[in-house]
Amino acid sequence: MSQSIATKELARRIVNQEETFILDVRNTDDFDDWKIEGESVEIINEPYFNLMDGVDALAGRINKNQEVIVVCARGNSSKMAAETMEEAGFTNVYDLEGGMQSWSQHLEPVKIADLSEGGSLYQFVRLGKGCLSYMAVSEQEAAVIDANRMTDVYERFAQKKGVTIKHTIDTHLHADHISGSRQLAENTGGSYHLPPKDAGEVTFDYKPLEEDHDITVGNTTIKVHPLYSPGHTIGSTSLIIDQQYLLTGDILFLKSIGRPDLAGKADDWVGDLRETLYSRYKKLSDELIVLPAHYSSVEELGEDGSVQAKLVDLYQRNAGLQVEDEQSFRDMVTENLPPQPNEHETIRQTNMGKINPEVEEQREMETGPNRCAVNA
Repeated sequence: MSQSIATKELARRIVNQEETFILDVRNTDDFDDWKIEGESVEIINEPYFNLMDGVDALAGRINKNQEVIVVCARGNSSKMAAETMEEAGFTNVYDLEGGMQSWSQHLEPVKIADLSEGGSLYQFVRLGKGCLSYMAVSEQEAAVIDANRMTDVYERFAQKKGVTIKHTIDTHLHADHISGSRQLAENTGGSYHLPPKDAGEVTFDYKPLEEDHDITVGNTTIKVHPLYSPGHTIGSTSLIIDQQYLLTGDILFLKSIGRPDLAGKADDWVGDLRETLYSRYKKLSDELIVLPAHYSSVEELGEDGSVQAKLVDLYQRNAGLQVEDEQSFRDMVTENLPPQPNEHETIRQTNMGKINPEVEEQREMETGPNRCAVNA
């Protein structure tokens, strides 16, 4: 009987950059599209159907005494593959519980900082999807920004910290994953904030997230300053927390910039994107720490597992911020758009409240890699 490893343990290893060997037994097309990555991860692919009658396909590729974590889509094929390997004499084989589906849902909390007047800021890293969400904590209150649909993670974390979630905030109407912000607000009795320019078709009540309307967390200790910054969507709104941290949503990432086409408005919104990146942000302090809503590769993870960088550094090294000519910028954005996220329009409809898919369907809708960035 094979041993199993939980997604939480695998996440810990990857964040700590521990040597990890993975055998992915999904079909090659699925593997090429989306896989587990890490600075110290070695991964090979051998489809399960090649292992059903034996492990000859692994000869010379895996040492029988080395630790191997076997991964599939949902955890069934990997378990059978692991048992086949053990029968063939492999001595240290684990299967990943729940497979890539569970990996896609895991959130790893990382502390970003203690804030200047008390309180703390945390980043929740969704390693299997590249999503980043945040919790600002002060005086027994919390605000959660860009929550994923796994709301229980934030609720348990808040309970552990002894705080009540008073505010949930979406920096924009998400198209690559299902937002948990509205559900989290309902669960905790908090207020849900959304940019009104992204809320034209929503079916629910919300509080407008607007420039010059601060959101206070705790005893006026942390102020969340919204900053209108369109481009990824027409309503995209950044947040400045504690005058030190710039939460850019999907407008600016560490190695790329946001895509303007997920509502079919690339030509219309690329000008807004440029205005935000080359004018609005340039008026801000270049010492601000950028905290995006996504990352694209494991290279962006710091030694502590967080994703962050100074704004001044991004203006020096991010290729999407180096194109001064307006037409060249427009061409660079519109000609380098990756494939759109899986089910992006259905996800948008869900986040508007127009449809309410079952949990299993929501998992399927989110399957696949993060594709919120321009390939600058």
